[in-house]
Parts: sequence; C-alpha cells; structure tokens
Amino acid sequence: MATDTPNSAARLALLGAIDASFDTHAHEVEGEVVALFDELRDGLLRYVVSLGIGVHDGEDVIQEVFLSLFRHLRQGRSRQNLRGWVFRVAHNLALKQRTRVQRRESKVTAYDPSTKHQPDPAANPEEQLAWSQQHGQLLRVVSALPEQEQLCLRLRAEGLRYREIADVLDISLGSVSNSIARSMERLMRADGR
Repeated sequence: MATDTPNSAARLALLGAIDASFDTHAHEVEGEVVALFDELRDGLLRYVVSLGIGVHDGEDVIQEVFLSLFRHLRQGRSRQNLRGWVFRVAHNLALKQRTRVQRRESKVTAYDPSTKHQPDPAANPEEQLAWSQQHGQLLRVVSALPEQEQLCLRLRAEGLRYREIADVLDISLGSVSNSIARSMERLMRADGR
C-alpha cells in the first residue's frame, strides 16, 4: 500500500483534474504526463518558489502546468524537449501568479521560512556559525546578481541544459553561458576560492 506523501497527494489532484472519459491515446498521454510529473515536480516547485511565490501558489502553478501539458500532448503537438517546455510554462505562470500576489499585497516577502536550511544538529557551535556566515554570504551574492543571472543559475541548479535554459528564458545560448559563468565566478570569489 502506497504512503500518502505530498507528492502522491499532488499527483492524485493532477489525476483528478484530468477528465477520466477519454480514449486509449488519452490514457497513454496521461501515463506520460504522470511520469513527467513524478520526475519534475520537486525541481519545478523549487524553481517556481524561487521566483517569489509561496509553496501553495507554486503547487497550483505546477498543477496548471501539467494540465496544460496534458492538453498540449492530447492535441498532438510537439513532444520535443518536454522538460524545457514544462519549465518554460511554469516560469511564465509563476511570473503571472507573482504579479497577481503583488497586486493583492503591498509587499511581497521573497523569503519562505519553509525553505530555510536547518543546520546539522550534530555540528558544533563553531561549525554552525561558520556555515551560517558562509551560507549568508553566498545568499547575499546570489541576491545581488541581476535577475537574468539568478534565473539562469536556478534553472541550471535544477538540472536544465544551457539550451533548455535559453528556451525557458527566451534568451540566446551565449547569454546563458555568460550569465552562468559570471555568476559562478562571483560565487567562487565570495566563497574564497
């Protein structure tokens, strides 16, 4: 018997949102979409949350992305680079969601306490302080990067190839390469390497 994890609950919500009355082709598409959901959900959620929306809104965005993917595939559209397609749609929907939230609230908190890294309880106080200072310095460097460089870095951290990042952000491959190189150089300098 499967345990009820956040992933399985989100997967069930996705399946419930897909109309159950379809033909064999639709069942194949459903299987493909569910497999992609299982593979990409966690990284996609991290990415959309990094764009400044909350986890709950991020879950809604992800569900909409995979419903859109189902419709896209069901209509026989391109299957080329579905991972990049999913991240691109998520990127656009997350930005729209962020704009809606910003309109509702006068200020947006980019920091989500649920994503705060908890130091290893076995680490001694000196190690915790050193790690905290280093982590804080790296976060400040990332926060000071131009938005495009931050987005390139986050997508690369989620495992997307440079070509996929270029497609998601609608920029040139050279811009992706330069952005990531500059970001890594700044991070290494801040880390003392």
